Amino acid sequence: MKNKFVFGLLLLLQFSNVFAQEVKKEVLFSIDDKPYYTDEFIRVYNKNLDLVKDDSQKDIDVYFDLFLGYKLKVDKAYKIGLQNSLKYQNELKSYRTQLSKNYTSDSKVTEALTKEAYDRSLKEIRASHILILVDENASPADTLKAYNEAIKVRDEIKKGMSFEDAAVKYSQDPSAKDNKGDLGYFSAFRMVYPFESAAFNTPKGEISKPIRTRFGYHLIKVVDQRDNKGEVTVAHIMILEKKDENGNDLSKKTIEDIYQKLQQGEKFEALAQQFSEDKSSSSKGGVLQRFGTGQLSSNEFEEVAFGLKNSNDVSKPFKTQFGWHIVKLIEKHPIKTFEESKSELENKIRRDDRSKLITSSLTEKLKKKYTISTDKKALATVKKLVTDDYYKQAWEVSPEVLKANNKELLVINKDAKINASTFMQYLLDQQKQNLQIKPINSLVDHLYNQFIDVKLNEYYDAHLEAEFPEFSYVMDEYRDGLLLFDLMEREIWDRSKSDTIGQKQFYLDNIANYKWKKRVETEIYSSTNKSDIEKAFKYAKKGKDANYIKGKLNEEGKVNVMVQSGLYEEDDKSLPKKIELKSGLSEIVKEGDYYFFLNTKKVLPSQSKDFSEARGRVINDYQQFLEANWVSELKKNVDIKVNKDVLQKVKNQLK
Repeated sequence: MKNKFVFGLLLLLQFSNVFAQEVKKEVLFSIDDKPYYTDEFIRVYNKNLDLVKDDSQKDIDVYFDLFLGYKLKVDKAYKIGLQNSLKYQNELKSYRTQLSKNYTSDSKVTEALTKEAYDRSLKEIRASHILILVDENASPADTLKAYNEAIKVRDEIKKGMSFEDAAVKYSQDPSAKDNKGDLGYFSAFRMVYPFESAAFNTPKGEISKPIRTRFGYHLIKVVDQRDNKGEVTVAHIMILEKKDENGNDLSKKTIEDIYQKLQQGEKFEALAQQFSEDKSSSSKGGVLQRFGTGQLSSNEFEEVAFGLKNSNDVSKPFKTQFGWHIVKLIEKHPIKTFEESKSELENKIRRDDRSKLITSSLTEKLKKKYTISTDKKALATVKKLVTDDYYKQAWEVSPEVLKANNKELLVINKDAKINASTFMQYLLDQQKQNLQIKPINSLVDHLYNQFIDVKLNEYYDAHLEAEFPEFSYVMDEYRDGLLLFDLMEREIWDRSKSDTIGQKQFYLDNIANYKWKKRVETEIYSSTNKSDIEKAFKYAKKGKDANYIKGKLNEEGKVNVMVQSGLYEEDDKSLPKKIELKSGLSEIVKEGDYYFFLNTKKVLPSQSKDFSEARGRVINDYQQFLEANWVSELKKNVDIKVNKDVLQKVKNQLK
């Protein structure tokens, strides 16, 4: 909910590249002497012009009232200290990290990696591998030993040993004993990047050279390559799992009856509308949004859906963790275009090993952008303190030594000064990498170069607001938006849920809004066959119940009559529209492909709902009532001064 609220808020307040003509920055209004300026108002108003659907909000006076109300709420949030909440600060930091990703990457490298990932996503590779384990921080000697072992295995395969036998004999992947190294089909982002690249660059039927990943060295055999399956659109009928007191599956019988009706020629869409218990799709004839492999939470459903070959093919009933289904194939869709996939692929790249290539490219640019200077004496002092215990992860530095070495070591762009003790703490943190670069001075040099890269990127990230004004604007708006969410949660949403006295009074003041429509407790009989519905009607007229009637008419595996029962409001979609709602048996009517009649036990007139029956809607309406009156309450407790002459200048300029 918070994400939707904040991003929705940014639609109103986000930075816009569409500026009005230059207006001198002046104080537009103040709240308790805190000034708010014309430039911010103009910026957000221009953005609002392209986004609002309600033309009234384009009126400058109306928008000014909205803007003032927004600032009143944020002002209240600051005054009660919501900005000091650790939760708020962590969320703001998280948002900044996410937003900064658009500024902390090399666009050319990102574009190339995105195109490569898209091209690979068009295919699925089936490959097997043999793994020779070696730690990514192993010594050069151990690394060479693992590499030579991989070469030896490859030579044996070249001499005639099957890859499968070699996998069982030599692979140090525990699963190789069972799968003989077979990894099945995969596409982009399913494997670590070096492995993926090797698999896609090795011709079908051939074996790669030893490929290094963080796990060790791999020999990869490409067994097959096929086109990606793309996406499908399907419709389904779902019956939720139900059991009787004896544990018998009632839903299975229902889905089998529906399937039998399909076999008898009845329309899938009509059956979905009438019987499917997936309310989000039943009104649309059971049609679901298109999806690809791996996008649903049910593998069984995906397998059936992708297994249908031709449009209008219908599956047999099958069960998932959600219940019983019948699926109809509507359409198969090819892979998305590059432009359609681009944003999603870029997000995946940021979470993948590929991101290291982007970071490395940006770091090289920062080295050219900023001046970097190192105090060589301070670095030499640090080197003397690092001993060979580092290789055993046993090197320690006392607080006294850290304090004694609190000398300037690194300066970035003349204003960021970093002490030697900070680098020593970095060395302590990196000790767990178990690097084996020797001698120890070379290891310290290696880590110092890493340290410079880290600090360069930290410096750049910390100065994004100064580098990019639009980043600064959006961060200000995120900051206020998160505060406003917390304030509304505290003063509106939580209050509307917990204030039972206020809820009940609001219910009594507005009781005319909370009424049941006319309702019927009834049985709905339906059939596509007029003769069958007439037979059912005759039985019902004789006083026979629904089970008796279905037993008589649904014989030899055929479902000729369906019966639904319950308490329905008069406009319920399940009720035939042509039948007058009254007690007893109705006449038989035809609507669409179906014949219907009702056997109504009870008719309940329109009446007011009890508070308990209306409470959900009351809470929602009470919340809207509180919010609508909120700004008026806030205005009573502050001193607002509007510079009307400045506001008029802004209005003239914007017009």
